[in-house]
Amino acid sequence: MTCLPAQTDKKLGLVIDLDTCVGCQACVTACKEWNTGGHMAPLTDTDPYGAHADGVWFNRVHSYEHTTELGGRTVNFPRSCLHCEQPACVTVCPTGASYKRASDGIVLVDEDKCIGCKLCSWACPYGAREFDTDVGVMKKCTLCVDRIYNHNLAEEDRVPACVAACPTSARHFGDLGDPTSAISQLVEERGGVALMPELGYKPTNRYLPPRARSERAAKVDAPALEPIKAEGGFLGWIDRMLSN
Repeated sequence: MTCLPAQTDKKLGLVIDLDTCVGCQACVTACKEWNTGGHMAPLTDTDPYGAHADGVWFNRVHSYEHTTELGGRTVNFPRSCLHCEQPACVTVCPTGASYKRASDGIVLVDEDKCIGCKLCSWACPYGAREFDTDVGVMKKCTLCVDRIYNHNLAEEDRVPACVAACPTSARHFGDLGDPTSAISQLVEERGGVALMPELGYKPTNRYLPPRARSERAAKVDAPALEPIKAEGGFLGWIDRMLSN
């Protein structure tokens, strides 16, 4: 059994806005590209161009159809490690390969200690662990530790690759242990929620729920378009033929 730190100096994590996520997979692709040469490299691909393509992905996006009284909507749900305060994947590890850092609260895997027993993946209720069959060890999201502390990068680029790549700014990164941080204030303002809090693992990451839709149609101030008059002659004949 692996012990957890009594407390952490920071609680680094992600906040994901389900209202603005469009499911474009940019975060998935950026994560794969960065981490296949990063801290947990390589991220193995199995039969990538075949009928049963699979491999190691730290971030996956699932799409769901949600029906309400006002109609249906698509909700895109990105899923990765939540870097829990009480991670069962750490305490169940028999070798200490899975551990939580006291400095920033990030949960990592030491590949040199991992024996591939998969106990951590069974203990994680969020499905965040990825077993690399090529090397026989467990892998997971690292919050891009080799990026967020990389002083060779500009300060604005020291964020996880998924955050940097998001075209709709649906992903946010910061210290959720600091109530004055921008990311904590965003959670407070939008009513951010933890995933399955009843399990008691206290996930650090938060999800911002989709905003409620208005019952009224959007007001359009532009005047209505006037009908186009039919052209005469040859151009009119072409227009009538193409309209049939």
